[in-house]
Amino acid sequence: MPSLETWKRKIETVEDLQLVVKTMKALAAVNIHQYEKAVNSLIEYERTLTMGIQILLKNHPQALLSMKAIVNQRLAVVVFGSDQGMCGQFNEKITQFTLDNLESVEYPWVLTIGGRISDRLEAKGYQSQLCLRVPSSLTGITTIVQEIVITLEDWLREKQINQIWVFYNQFQSGVVYHPEKVQIFPLNLVWLRELQRQKWVSSTLPMITLPPKFLASALFRQYFFVCLYRACAESLASENASRLASMQAAEKNITERLTELQAQFQHQRQTNITEELLDIIAGFEALSYTSI
Repeated sequence: MPSLETWKRKIETVEDLQLVVKTMKALAAVNIHQYEKAVNSLIEYERTLTMGIQILLKNHPQALLSMKAIVNQRLAVVVFGSDQGMCGQFNEKITQFTLDNLESVEYPWVLTIGGRISDRLEAKGYQSQLCLRVPSSLTGITTIVQEIVITLEDWLREKQINQIWVFYNQFQSGVVYHPEKVQIFPLNLVWLRELQRQKWVSSTLPMITLPPKFLASALFRQYFFVCLYRACAESLASENASRLASMQAAEKNITERLTELQAQFQHQRQTNITEELLDIIAGFEALSYTSI
């Protein structure tokens, strides 16, 4: 049977692990909050962008509505995952969701954010043409998104890509998230027509002094940025939500294990005390018998 020192070392090890889990829980909770705020901060920016698209549709509808039907699909996909582990089913969920949506697609161009998601897709036969590291902080999102935008623009121009899908885990609340797919190119024609029919917020329409094609290109670029920024921030919030859920489950298991170890330690300690008392009594009786 293990000695008391062995039980003490086991308890100390579990207590150290419990401290690590609590720290990771706290960090995950803080990260969720900041990434959620980042998503909310896009609301006003997106509203301004939508108004710009609406004005372009009302003044120069041909700049956005003259889209041709896609005959030969040349698809590019952007998939957000993680570089780090200990985040539950985060990567597995988005991997399976992506695979389900790519069943009927042949040879898509794949851009992944996160080494773990890249490895999972590669194992299923989808080689990543470019894999970027997941930003480690809120300030790193802009840099990564700008690199994604530049890459996608190159693919649109050089590889004749005519459709772009984005896959990411969308954060809901608490520790809840679900996989999401967004088409960022071409723009949704139904949405554009609905936006064109909407009444403008004032009695006069703003004038456009820029060439329509130049303005449409600039709006496209900003639309790309907003969609990708949101996807990245939502994915990071979801990753931390999944990690928080994993740490909560781990903390529960650790607490149960610690209670079990402490009970075993107390039992062993009591057994040792009992044995020592019995040895003392036996020795006393032996001495008493000898003296007689």
